[in-house]
Amino acid sequence: MSAYKIPITTAFIFFPLIAFVFTLPFLIYQYRKYGSIPFLRSTIFYSFILYLLCTYFLVILPLPSIEEVKMLTTPTTQLTPFNFIKDLLNISFNWKELSSYINLIQSPPFYIAAFNVLLTLPFGFYLRYYFECKWYKALIFGFLLSLFFELTQLTGLYGIYPRPYRLFDVDDLILNTLGTMIGYLITPLIAIILPTRKELDEKSFEKGKKVTFFRRALSYLIDFFFLVVMFIVMSILLHTTALTRYIPIITLLLYYLVIPIITNGKTLGKMILRLQVVAEENSKFQRVKIGARYLLSYILFYYQFILINLLEQIKTNNDILEIINASIIIILKVYFWLNILSILYNLAKKQKKFLYERLTKTKIISTIEYEREEKLTSKEEKEEKEKKNVRVKKDKEKL
Repeated sequence: MSAYKIPITTAFIFFPLIAFVFTLPFLIYQYRKYGSIPFLRSTIFYSFILYLLCTYFLVILPLPSIEEVKMLTTPTTQLTPFNFIKDLLNISFNWKELSSYINLIQSPPFYIAAFNVLLTLPFGFYLRYYFECKWYKALIFGFLLSLFFELTQLTGLYGIYPRPYRLFDVDDLILNTLGTMIGYLITPLIAIILPTRKELDEKSFEKGKKVTFFRRALSYLIDFFFLVVMFIVMSILLHTTALTRYIPIITLLLYYLVIPIITNGKTLGKMILRLQVVAEENSKFQRVKIGARYLLSYILFYYQFILINLLEQIKTNNDILEIINASIIIILKVYFWLNILSILYNLAKKQKKFLYERLTKTKIISTIEYEREEKLTSKEEKEEKEKKNVRVKKDKEKL
């Protein structure tokens, strides 16, 4: 068993971070689907990735040198099924003596077989509890996982080594698959202390109905990324025209005014995180209020420095125009700091109503609930239609 100490130690030191990197796409998907990152669900999936990484490296580590592998003359395959049972029967055993049990447990045939069963036992649990697989799917996936491990060994780690440095053993396929099915069967005993998959989904959807500060901030960062991309595109298209100096403000107007009005309150960031700006009261001025909100928030608040920079570059010989220009700059700066105070006040009071939202009487909502209700309604209508078709078919058969 000492051969397994190195890979186990390595796994627990380095793999948590690697598993987190592999879990990131899942977390993004969760935010997209539920509008939140449920802690328990994410922890379960993270532990699944970590388990697979640890299991894989337990199979391939420790890695010998290529020179050592070249000198090996040991068999590369063992294709006799249930050969481990023959090895176990060769061990002297007296069921009346305690020492016999100890000797059995310490014998290589026993602990190697037990290790192969325990190796994939958690896999069966994950398949049944989290992925809700049927037993036959768990059987297939357990076999395929074991086959992947054995082929990894048979190919000498995909051709890195000149020959296999570990034995391809058909008994490993049997024992790993058995371990998966045992894990599948005992899942109800373990899952009794955990919420069901349906409960996880319901909690996730419930949490996704709320529009948190983090969700809004993440939406803003996504929008900023797309804004930069659009700015680059606009710079390429308009760099030789008279509009070059106005590219920043044109980009802002297109992204934060034209797109939200067309999409009825959504930017690309809000679409991804399933958010939408709506008027507090339904009215025919819905799109006007949405446009005013984006104008007061993103263009005049978040990016007011761009406007100020453009205004400061305007030079005229007209004193009245200079006064108007200077007044607009002062108003923009005062408006900016009023918004900052509004945000600080809302954070302190744990409220979400900012100044530009109060002025335009708009709010951000999560579309998770509405989209889900539409899907459920569509599903119910489909089921009802199928039932009706069955009834019509039966009636025709009677006739």
